[in-house]
Amino acid sequence: MGVAEDIAKLELDLRELVIKYEQYFFGIEKREPLRLLDSVERAVRRYQNVSIPNTSQRFKYDSLVATLSVHKQKWTRTNRLIEEGKFQRDRFRMSLHQAESAAKGDKTKAPPPPHDNQIDTVFQQYLNARLACNLPVDNISREKVAEAINRQKPVLMQKYGCRDVDFVVVIESGKPTLKARPKNS
Repeated sequence: MGVAEDIAKLELDLRELVIKYEQYFFGIEKREPLRLLDSVERAVRRYQNVSIPNTSQRFKYDSLVATLSVHKQKWTRTNRLIEEGKFQRDRFRMSLHQAESAAKGDKTKAPPPPHDNQIDTVFQQYLNARLACNLPVDNISREKVAEAINRQKPVLMQKYGCRDVDFVVVIESGKPTLKARPKNS
């Protein structure tokens, strides 16, 4: 293919890549379009050190490279926000999910779990760890932590063949997590 055809194909592929990334960020596509990104970057590198004599073609190529660069920065920033849990779409979905669960919770009101000193201690440690990591604590409740512990405890006791399981809060990769420690005595 000639330079003009390659640039036209690059333009179409770049347009498709932008659309695929938008679909990925909206949740329509489940995976990031890395293969298409790789093929577009390969097409860009093909003419990176080649002199394009036609001025209009050189301008078109340079503008496509600049567009790709801008979009890559935006995609990197958005991916980082998603990984940190700060992406606006995910926060919106999370608030919808919380509203739905609160509406369902009003209909089927379960009795509160019994107070347990271990759960209270783990809950306080978890809240303190989230605050230390500058993470929001407004959607964390004692009931959620107790439910998670009570749901995991029997499974872990059966898995490890122990009589009881202690939970401790550990900070990994800047996020607090609950770790189980089996007890035999």
